Amino acid sequence: MFHNSEEAGKAMADEKPSMNPSPIQIATGDEMSRGRYSNTMLVSHSGEEFMMDWLLSSPSGTHLVSRIIVSPGHVKRIIAALTENMNKYENRFGPVRVVENTDQAFH
Repeated sequence: MFHNSEEAGKAMADEKPSMNPSPIQIATGDEMSRGRYSNTMLVSHSGEEFMMDWLLSSPSGTHLVSRIIVSPGHVKRIIAALTENMNKYENRFGPVRVVENTDQAFH
């Protein structure tokens, strides 16, 4: 166990990164493990936190699916992880085409 960040940093610097990191064990209930679908997202922020609202726009209206509140530092890590994974995805499956659709209404 590390008692200060200097010890932890030194020990981490001495370790070689594993090519096959251990999987993270996540405990969750059935409902949560099914996931949620979102096709719209709103982001707002204050000086201390970012709030991400994941929404579902459907013929019956727009519904809040999930609200996640994180620190600015965590937003940076989220962006880095998403960027890395999008690059991996595009290397495997080809470029993702972004369709700019300003008309979000269902017809």
